[in-house]
This record gives sequence, C-alpha cells and structure tokens, in this order.
Amino acid sequence: MGSIETGKKVLQTEANAILKALGRIDRRFAAAVDILFGCRGQIVVTGMGKSGLVGRKIAATMTSTGSPAVFLHPAEAIHGDIGIIHPEDAVIVLSTSGETGEVTRMLDYIKRLGIKMVALVGNPRSTLARQSDVFIDCSVEKEACPIGLVPSASSTLALAVGDALSIALMERRGFSEDDFRYIHPGGQIGKKLLKVKHLMHTGRQLPVAGVAARMKSVLRTIDKKKFGVAIVVRNGDRVAGIITDGDLRRLFLKGTDFATATASSCMTVDPLCIGEERMAVEALKIMEERTVTSLIVTDDKKRLRGLLHLHDLWRTEMI
Repeated sequence: MGSIETGKKVLQTEANAILKALGRIDRRFAAAVDILFGCRGQIVVTGMGKSGLVGRKIAATMTSTGSPAVFLHPAEAIHGDIGIIHPEDAVIVLSTSGETGEVTRMLDYIKRLGIKMVALVGNPRSTLARQSDVFIDCSVEKEACPIGLVPSASSTLALAVGDALSIALMERRGFSEDDFRYIHPGGQIGKKLLKVKHLMHTGRQLPVAGVAARMKSVLRTIDKKKFGVAIVVRNGDRVAGIITDGDLRRLFLKGTDFATATASSCMTVDPLCIGEERMAVEALKIMEERTVTSLIVTDDKKRLRGLLHLHDLWRTEMI
C-alpha cells in the first residue's frame, strides 16, 4: 500500500471512530457536563502516555473557554503532586484500557475527598469506568495502525469527546466573544476579536468643534488634540461634519479667510463613520479602501461616541 492510500485509510479509520461514537453522546455525556459545570474549583485532568497528551489539550481548551482546568501527571501525582486536588474540584481521567496503574492509584485519594470524577475510557467494564461518577465510552473497533497497537483512532476519539465537553461547557456558561477576547489578548486571535470600542478615543480626548465655531478656534483644537482632524457637531453631540488637515490645505489654497470662516462653512458634510461594535479589522479595511487615517465613531442616531485613528490600529500590530 502506498503512502497516499495509507494516509487516506488512517483518516477514514479515525473519522469512522468519531462517527460511531455519536450515539454515545447521551445522558451520560449530559451528566458529565453537569458535574463539570457544577465544579466550584478547578477541573483537574489526568492521564498517562498518549492519554496524558490528549488530557493536556483538553485542559487547555477548557481553560481558554471559561472553565479553569489544569493537567496533573499521574506519575507525579502519586509522589506528592496529588495535593493540587481540592474537595471543590472535579477530575477528568483518560485511559484507553481503564486500568492504567498510575491513574487507578489516585482513586483512593479522589474518593476520600468526595471529588466527582468523569472518566473517558476505552473499556466500559474497567476499574476507572466502575469507580467514576460518570464514564463516557471512548472505545474503538480498531486503531489506525497496521499492528493495531499505536494509539491513533482511540486518542483522536478521546480528543474529540474532550472538545465536545469543552464546547458544551462553554455554551452552558454563556461564554461570549468578549470573554474570549479578554483571555486571549495576544496573537492573531486577540487582534481579530478587538472591536472599535476597545481602541477608540472618547471624552476630553476628542477634537470637537461646534458648527458655529470660528475656524481660528477649530485650528487650535486640531493642533492641541493631535489627531489631524476636528469633528464638527451640532446640538452638543450630533455629528455634522469633519475638517481634516487636507481640508485646511485646500481651503487655504482657495483663499479662505480663517479669521471669519466658521466650522460649518469649511467642513465635509456626512463624514465617514463607523459603529463602536464593529470589529477593528473592519475599520482597518475601510481606512485602507477610503485612504483615510481617522474614523468617527457614532451610534445609530449619528451621536458622537468616539474617534478611531490609524495609529491606534498600528499599536495592536494589526498592520
């Protein structure tokens, strides 16, 4: 069998293992979610070998989606690290056989503290399945390797079930996009989730001028606030227009008398605006397409909410 055929066979075997497990997402799965959701402490995930590697990923996914979790290596646990588990915690154990010695040796401590335990096991009749409060059957018909011994289909299924638990918990907690952004401040994920409201300038930072303001006053505002623009408003907060550095140059070349002109006679009416709930990446795209360096932020009634400058996006390294 060639490499291409082998690759396809492995993927098909692992995909089949997941599809056949769909029927096991039942009341036991719901009970496992109830236990984890009701945990007042942290979720401690443990497993040996490949199960341990899968467990690390499950713990990381849960932590990043609103369910604080840690991985505890079972070999280290039985030499003192088991003290990390407290009565208000919940435990997830992973084992293909359900008889992993290092894991079963933790049972006495877990039971003595009265800690709820969820087991992801490949043998429903195993010690870990029997001793758990809830077990989820992660058995597979065969592994994907030719000798049937290398954890492949079984580890893939355990990982998928762990993801299912994590996402079910995420939904149960009402974990939102904003929650996700707050605990992912770095990297591309954090940048993609930034909204205009998280970066815009507000209040006294804004370069605001009334429609009747003399241009001499507007010039002082533009110079003082350092954004290169003045937002022209009427009735206190209704955006009427904008005056930019570029507008000032064009007005000067036309011979405009800045000593007598007013903001309303010099402004660009109906300026480009954006809502504060829009994504920062959308704002960047608009700035690039329209060749502007500032966007006025308004609500749906054109009331001024803030100002977003290209420099604010630079600071996020989004550009």
